[in-house]
Amino acid sequence: MAPEQNVSDRVDAALELHNVTRCFGAKVAVDGLSLRIPYGELFAFLGPNGAGKTTTIKMIVGLLRPGEGTVTVCGHELGRDGLCARARMAYVPDQPFLYDKLTGREFLHFVAQMYRITDPERDRTIRELAARFDMADFLDHLSETYSHGMKQKVVLAAALLHDPALLIVDEPMVGLDPRTARQVRDLFVERTRRGGTAFITTHTLAVAEAVADRIGIIHRGRLIALGTLEELRRRAEHHHSLEEIFLQLTEADDETCPRP
Repeated sequence: MAPEQNVSDRVDAALELHNVTRCFGAKVAVDGLSLRIPYGELFAFLGPNGAGKTTTIKMIVGLLRPGEGTVTVCGHELGRDGLCARARMAYVPDQPFLYDKLTGREFLHFVAQMYRITDPERDRTIRELAARFDMADFLDHLSETYSHGMKQKVVLAAALLHDPALLIVDEPMVGLDPRTARQVRDLFVERTRRGGTAFITTHTLAVAEAVADRIGIIHRGRLIALGTLEELRRRAEHHHSLEEIFLQLTEADDETCPRP
């Protein structure tokens, strides 16, 4: 049975999903998902391949509409007030996209214009992010020359330009060297400690184990576990690493609800 969330308890939250369902033909990709992520939380959303993680993220950011249910970002329901909702969040996909014939700096300027960031604020923020992510050596080169890791850095910087209340990142460490991966982890923690919210999906369970305040596990479209690492440990019985917990809970769900 999926863990229950008291979605009727309406104190401020950065993200709320209420009974969200999405089907593709006869396949139920996400099945009645309810989640409430408060401000200041770093939430890790885990699941096997095909479990419904990417579909959930696409509904949160407005790339897909739920067949049923609602998505609310910072008090703005996506279906009714999508512009305000999207203005308060940022999304970093697992495959970073840049315009090949723009430099990284030009791309950041373009994003800043969309969010109506003033030039002085834009330039100050870009300097800070360039220093943090070691981008100074390549930021003025064409994006077509970038490695995957370089693109990932620029896309992450673009997501942070307008200081979003909700940061959604799909596989944040893919393509990053160990130093930058550590910098990104530290950045997530710093932002949430200042009241921001991060929603990340990752197959690198050690990352989720190290930084997440709470963890949700989705399997075959249903939320099968939700809680802090200690709460999941108690539920999994004698398993201490997140990898062991993840494997036990997903395998137990397979046994309880076998595929048709």
